[in-house]
Amino acid sequence: MNAPLAERVRPKTLEDYVSQHHLVGENGALTNQIKNGSIPSLIFWGPPGTGKTTLAHIIAEESKRPFYTLSAISSGVKDVREVIEKAKQSGGLFTTKNPILFIDEIHRFSKSQQDSLLGAVEKGWVTLIGATTENPSFEVIPALLSRCQVYVLNPFGREDLEALLHQAIETDTLLKEKHIELKETEALLRLSGGDGRKLLNIFELIVSAEKSESVTVTNELVLNKVQKNTVLYDKTGEQHYDIISAFIKSIRGSDPNAAVYWLARMIEGGEDVKFIARRMLILASEDIGNANPTALVLANSTFQAVTTIGYPEARIILSQCATYLASSPKSNASYLAINEAQGKVKETGDLPVPLEIRNAPTKLMKELGYGAGYLYAHDHKDNFADMEFLPEDISGTTFYRPSENAREKAIKDFLEKRWKGKYNF
Repeated sequence: MNAPLAERVRPKTLEDYVSQHHLVGENGALTNQIKNGSIPSLIFWGPPGTGKTTLAHIIAEESKRPFYTLSAISSGVKDVREVIEKAKQSGGLFTTKNPILFIDEIHRFSKSQQDSLLGAVEKGWVTLIGATTENPSFEVIPALLSRCQVYVLNPFGREDLEALLHQAIETDTLLKEKHIELKETEALLRLSGGDGRKLLNIFELIVSAEKSESVTVTNELVLNKVQKNTVLYDKTGEQHYDIISAFIKSIRGSDPNAAVYWLARMIEGGEDVKFIARRMLILASEDIGNANPTALVLANSTFQAVTTIGYPEARIILSQCATYLASSPKSNASYLAINEAQGKVKETGDLPVPLEIRNAPTKLMKELGYGAGYLYAHDHKDNFADMEFLPEDISGTTFYRPSENAREKAIKDFLEKRWKGKYNF
């Protein structure tokens, strides 16, 4: 069975490498390092399909170094240690060209997995090259990050994507068997989203679907073929957003069965565990809020837990959180409150802070009346003092309106008793 087109035409040299001119162009940051063979440990950060894996292979090839690769999806600490041991042996005692260890999706490694790399990187047993689609400042432990140079890879531009297509047509053995005319490329480029691998996959699908020896690529042809051959789950494509949308709306709609189904779809599709947990963390505040404050606590614990554990066990924790959030009373009152407050700030600008509640750390400020007349709530009955906290121009403006669920009704009663008609709760 033939390898996919993106694999068949993967560049082997810098001369064939398309895009990322800021890194591997004539004056690129990596160009001289690659040619000289003085490669530091690196983190490549960029969207899918921007050449991170290809660049790692080229670096190894051009610097004549042994190349080892691991996928963070399927590798554990044991696998890391085994590869490091092999790399140490292949590096030899009398060579400065230590082996390259490439780790795809390094952001999926847990802290303990990343810790297991530290010694090998620090002692020079391997040169680490990690690839990530996530911000390494948040996803790579500081000790490892400090030992690596971070290079950002950009999405492919129009010229780069068209160059990839022409390169594939000219060099691929199978494509050369057909006469291919790129009459229109707008639909191809739009569907690729700057992802070179995705572009080539779509292009191959279209060309292979045409039985004649001559293929004229048009926008209409591309759209027709792609719509008839949708991918079950594309982590970076439209269905990625459709399924997370279905998941969130199922929780918001208090349907735990639908929520856990869409969760399963994402898990089976290999979705990033932290992406799912992060979205539930947002939902816990946006759609549940003070109707059940424990929801935010559980969602935060879930995020921390799955970050530590990873797949496959993380699926159980995600399921517990999703079903709990779906079964919880709902309120978006806090979400609406901050939206209204931000709108008022944009409308009214920088209104002055009332003198009574200003900070007065100096004698001059006290003489100017800062903090004068402030009523310390705990010195008054029920720990409440009736005074103005909003700027004068918007006094009495209501932003937070508690919903009618049991918990927020109690909040509403408490606030109405305190403020006695000042705000429209």
